[in-house]
Amino acid sequence: MVGVPLARRTKKRSRPTRIGSVLEYAALGWPTVPGAYPLRHGRRSCSCDRLGCPNPGAHPLSPAWHMQATTDANLLTRWWQVEPEANVILPTGRVFDVFDVPLAAGLSALTRIDSAGAHPGPVAANGDRVLFYVATRGNPEDEDEWWSCQLDCDPATIDDTPGLRWHCRDSYVLAPPSTLPTGQPVSWLRPPDGRPLPDPLRILEWLAD
Repeated sequence: MVGVPLARRTKKRSRPTRIGSVLEYAALGWPTVPGAYPLRHGRRSCSCDRLGCPNPGAHPLSPAWHMQATTDANLLTRWWQVEPEANVILPTGRVFDVFDVPLAAGLSALTRIDSAGAHPGPVAANGDRVLFYVATRGNPEDEDEWWSCQLDCDPATIDDTPGLRWHCRDSYVLAPPSTLPTGQPVSWLRPPDGRPLPDPLRILEWLAD
């Protein structure tokens, strides 16, 4: 029996770094902004200065995140040099929208999409939720063509939509490799691969099934 070389047996796969992932998103044309991060020790649960933060580690550092989100690699690098533990926030409704569904429903839909040989687009696991990244419908050339529905979600109304949430304009999501308050990382189930994002109505059909 031929043994596996020691170097191959002991080599561990490196974890993605915050800034490394951020620069990859920028290369895809995905604007990014730094987020707060959860604190595991001490009286506060979030790195922000808000006492009793209701959403620790899952919101932008600045209230001006709408204007700050950028793909400028130099600016992003400077931000994460100052806050290397900052979580990664991706605004929605610009390049993509995100369907945010409970874990069991999301994994079931992903299995059916894969079995059908369809393209699910980028899919991330975020604790007990699964996030499907789809082509945006929230930033048309003609503003009169924009439409919203009862599924639209912004972070302030997340508790009111426990099932399917549709993050579009004026919303954002926590992106890999951010850390949740449990210590669990946000991770890709299907990482972005450069292919066009899927049509949201097609993915919505799979989720509705």
